[in-house]
Amino acid sequence: MEYKPSMLHPLTLVLEEVKSIFAKAGFSVALGPELESEENNFDKLNIPKDHPARDMQDTFWIKDKPGFVLRTHTSPVQIRYMEAHKPPLSVIVPGKVFRNEATDATHEMQFYQIEGLVVAEGITVEHLKGTLLDFFRELFGEDADVRLRPSFFPFVEPGFEVDVKVQNKWLEICGAGMVHPNVLKSVGYDPKKVTGFAFGMGLDRLAAVKLGINDVRLSYQGDLRLNQF
Repeated sequence: MEYKPSMLHPLTLVLEEVKSIFAKAGFSVALGPELESEENNFDKLNIPKDHPARDMQDTFWIKDKPGFVLRTHTSPVQIRYMEAHKPPLSVIVPGKVFRNEATDATHEMQFYQIEGLVVAEGITVEHLKGTLLDFFRELFGEDADVRLRPSFFPFVEPGFEVDVKVQNKWLEICGAGMVHPNVLKSVGYDPKKVTGFAFGMGLDRLAAVKLGINDVRLSYQGDLRLNQF
């Protein structure tokens, strides 16, 4: 998509394009609360009680509402969606998330994520890579390429870091993997009958690559001159 001068925020422009691309591939959009239970944010996603992500330095716990946090990712919406729907399903989940960490040119305490989830019979890593390759080629251009590197996330197995090659430069831009059987069981699915894949990426990072924004903090300063990007 060629962007023209607009009063819309750059993140909004990129989000609308992302939603349009996935809509053509048959994905629905799901939304959920930013204040989330510890059970949905961690437990049902196979994140152990002693996982570092639960620590105060990574998570905003709600003092007056024990057992609740400002969601650290949009994955709890995937839990809510699976509990309310039977497979097959394919959904993307855009939304704001919160991390209790220092800010710099590539990190913010609040930022936007887009996660995707597909669950059905016979889903494989091949489907995951093909979906991401089609998406990134439409977003960044036909010369975009995708590679998967082994990584670990509690809610997927196997897990991957996803790099995208844009204009002959590899960029780490996405985490992904096959949905862990424990996650499927936590929502009442039978992992012997269905499999799935999930992926997550920062909208800020996508906008930075797409529009040439060199500091993600610019997206949250309310400066209309940002629209020059």
